[in-house]
Amino acid sequence: MKFQRQNREEVSVNLTPLIDVVFLLLIFFMVSTTFTKESHLEIDLPQASEETTVQDTPKAIEIIIDEEGQYSVNGAPLVNTQEKTLRQAMLKLIGGDDRPALVITADAKTPHQSVVTAMDVSGKLGFEKLSITTKQSAE
Repeated sequence: MKFQRQNREEVSVNLTPLIDVVFLLLIFFMVSTTFTKESHLEIDLPQASEETTVQDTPKAIEIIIDEEGQYSVNGAPLVNTQEKTLRQAMLKLIGGDDRPALVITADAKTPHQSVVTAMDVSGKLGFEKLSITTKQSAE
């Protein structure tokens, strides 16, 4: 008995649809991606050669931040370090429409976030006169 061999067709993988799909995905992600441009500020701080005299302003609000990040507003310590608590304490002292000068006194080891939070709250409340106390370096 003679069996005829079946002619098998050669199996080939067509990559064209796969490549098309990959290119479509690439185009989709390129079009839908948001590119962010980061900006960097270059700050050249001024130097002081003489001692500056501080004018006494009776209506100045002073925020003192200790080493642990605890706030005191005009000598009265706050119960916690939340932004809302600091805002309420400052609003209580403002009273009228005019915004007095604001002085931030922070310990050298104070967390940076605590100082930024105090500055952020003062900015939201409309303070325009902000000063940060420092000590003159011993040279």
